[in-house]
Amino acid sequence: MKSIRLKEGKERSLLRRHPWVFDGAIARGSADSGETVRVESSDGRFLGWAAFSPQSRIRARVWSFEETQRIDAPFFAASIERAIKARKLFEIKSNGLRLIHGESDGLPGLVVDRYADTLVAQFSSCGSERWKQVIVDALLAQTGLTRLYERSDASVRALEGLPETTGWLAGSGDTGITIEEHDWKLSLDVAEGHKTGFYLDQRDSRRKFADHARRLQFQRVLNCYCYTGGFTVAALAGGAAHVTSIDSSGPAVERAAANVALNGFDAARTTMLDADVNASMRQFLKEGRTFDAIVLDPPKFAPTVAHAERAARAYKDINRIALSILEPGGVLFTYSCSGGVSPELFHKIVASAGIDAGVDAFVTDRMGGAPDHPMTINFPEGEYLKGLVLLKK
Repeated sequence: MKSIRLKEGKERSLLRRHPWVFDGAIARGSADSGETVRVESSDGRFLGWAAFSPQSRIRARVWSFEETQRIDAPFFAASIERAIKARKLFEIKSNGLRLIHGESDGLPGLVVDRYADTLVAQFSSCGSERWKQVIVDALLAQTGLTRLYERSDASVRALEGLPETTGWLAGSGDTGITIEEHDWKLSLDVAEGHKTGFYLDQRDSRRKFADHARRLQFQRVLNCYCYTGGFTVAALAGGAAHVTSIDSSGPAVERAAANVALNGFDAARTTMLDADVNASMRQFLKEGRTFDAIVLDPPKFAPTVAHAERAARAYKDINRIALSILEPGGVLFTYSCSGGVSPELFHKIVASAGIDAGVDAFVTDRMGGAPDHPMTINFPEGEYLKGLVLLKK
């Protein structure tokens, strides 16, 4: 078994059971891509078993902190079984859910979502790539499903020295799927959609938005970066009179309209815009057009802390405009899915946007990912999605 030895003092994060070893922490040792290595402190003490990534700054990702643990097929079967059982502890009102959430489930670089009768997996690390077939076999055996589609097309694979790859790993057929969420139906395409096909992490937020629409009787709703219309359907389900939905992806807007029809809502209650969100909001501001509820759920502006400053400007700008075109007494659901932007920083950005807009607002709730996208106490980086619910004064 190959090993890597850390520099003196670099073992502290591993002793806290944080699963990442950065390249600068390693004194000596190497291995092949995805190969399991023994991680040792500077004085030779065992710290963990990890998958080696020769090209990544995260040079090793820990599979286990137990010295007696073997990293083999039974290990992955047991880890997958644990993750699936954990989901049964949560009240998830959907047949679309995340079964495995990477490091939070002890399986770094692996994401697995279930959409009805289909599994979608993303292998984003050398370790998960090396054990791919073992993982696929265990997933199929434990879920009883026969269809598994791979969406390993995230840009992070390039940092691992891995090519992007997609396609069926088990089964075949139509990649268009309809899931049930709360009392709604939502269609998606696992081959073409963002991430693995859909934003399952916003499930609880969509329910809360529907509840707000019902209680506050929204008349004019603006759904920015609407993607396939999850928040649009939620607003209509809550009784909103009219929803304007904007996204720069034509196919996403078309599917949003299809999801409105799928749930039996009158298309006249919606306006679908294939357009730039920022430019559209600026035009609304110029025209004096206002809304009594707005959703801002933009794509990732800051994948790492290094991008945080530039992202902060972008988040501040869209929130400033949104607060400016929001009616007094109106509600803003605003989000950041950027791992490089902490919840504290995001709050400061939105507060600064309010100051520039000349408005104040109550923070009535803080939102995060749905419970099947967990953060653990030893891996705070798992908290990538953060949101604020604001009531404009």
